Amino acid sequence: MDALDLARWQFGVTTIYHFLFVPLSIGLAYLIAFMNTLYVVKNDEKYKKLTQFWGRLFLLNFAVGVVTGIMQEFQFGMNWADYSRYVGAVFGGPLAVEALVSFFLESTFLGIWIFGWDKLPKKVHLAAIWLVAIGATLSALWILAANSFMQEPVGYVINNGRAEMSNFFALLGNKQLWVEFPHVIYGALCTGGMFVVGISAYKMLRKHQTEAFKASFSIGMVVTLVGSILTAFAGHEQAQHLMESQPMKMAAAEALWETTGEHAPWTVVAAIDPGAKQNAAKLEVPYLLSVLSYNKLSGSVPGMNELQAKYEQEYGPGNYIPPVRTTFWSFRVMLVSGMLMILVALLGVWKMYRGKVLNSPRFLWWMMPAMALPWLGNLSGWVMTEVGRQPWTVFGLAKTADGVSPLVSSGMVLTSLIGFTVVYGLLAAALVYLIVHFVRKDDMAADASHKAHANPGNPALPIL
Repeated sequence: MDALDLARWQFGVTTIYHFLFVPLSIGLAYLIAFMNTLYVVKNDEKYKKLTQFWGRLFLLNFAVGVVTGIMQEFQFGMNWADYSRYVGAVFGGPLAVEALVSFFLESTFLGIWIFGWDKLPKKVHLAAIWLVAIGATLSALWILAANSFMQEPVGYVINNGRAEMSNFFALLGNKQLWVEFPHVIYGALCTGGMFVVGISAYKMLRKHQTEAFKASFSIGMVVTLVGSILTAFAGHEQAQHLMESQPMKMAAAEALWETTGEHAPWTVVAAIDPGAKQNAAKLEVPYLLSVLSYNKLSGSVPGMNELQAKYEQEYGPGNYIPPVRTTFWSFRVMLVSGMLMILVALLGVWKMYRGKVLNSPRFLWWMMPAMALPWLGNLSGWVMTEVGRQPWTVFGLAKTADGVSPLVSSGMVLTSLIGFTVVYGLLAAALVYLIVHFVRKDDMAADASHKAHANPGNPALPIL
């Protein structure tokens, strides 16, 4: 592999690893804030214990997420220096605001919340965790504003051979941002919801604090149901926007080589042959692609061959077709994960309504592996979004091959890739060990606090 391919692998590996933690931090923060609110409103110790239990898991995830997130920004300077020089004056703005405002808000109030238990007034303390959740959401907004510029560049001018920001508010008004941001946030709520559901199911099966974890199971299941349905609607809107902004990505996601007729079928599965630019076999649902693209039974969808010819005229000679198999199958993994989440959540809410959750050990057992569904959806969706944009880093403006650092050799990139993989592997092993060790214990954080307060000679440590 040359330096370009290795740099792309390194960016993919480190970004996917970082994206394991981001949706969970956002989603779990809102669930914890909701449980904390129930404690303040109902003055029920059960919700205080639940808040502190999930708060500990949140902190473990947050810490690893911060470390892996820092590496993302280093990479732009290490392996993508030409990209940074070309669009840094635009791309760097949202990232700077994210670091200086949103992350500052999130981390500051997280500290206040951790050390404020039983010291601050309850409502002030409650406000802190809501500000943590809002800060995490705003961080995602700024990161996605930068990513949306890569998908659909707006608010810039080309000056002295580089892109410069001409309108900061155009970045925030980017239509791509406002179809991408809700989709990501709803997906994050599903991630937090299923995480709470899966671990609560384990605790109920082990009969640890059953009544308390039945409550968190119910909260997580309702959040997952609402979040998964909203994710589906937001994803549909995002797909329709692709028809306007990146039709090649849409065509690749459907393995659509030739432009369809007026009634476009949706391809369920296909045997894709990128070399011959055709599908050896496929299973289709009539009319469905027209419905997904235009909300009606009619409407032609352009194929990759037609778009390739159009882009050659517009941008010059080159291959503008992204890796079709990866784009096609990642899209379907995302769809299947989302549909399974909706079905699981519907079944879970139905069982809660019938009061049969505790009498369904098999269902509870299945909720543990079901925790993987939102991660599958998040990661496959990200792969489809980024791979489907190729060969561009900034669509229509800068190609990936032109952004790699010219002075970085393949050996240097390979060395850092191996180093990051080893370090990230150790971090993952440590995190999994800590989470499993903590979850398997049959206690709650508040118990430790009560013991400390009962013994004045043993000063209480922060509960989280």
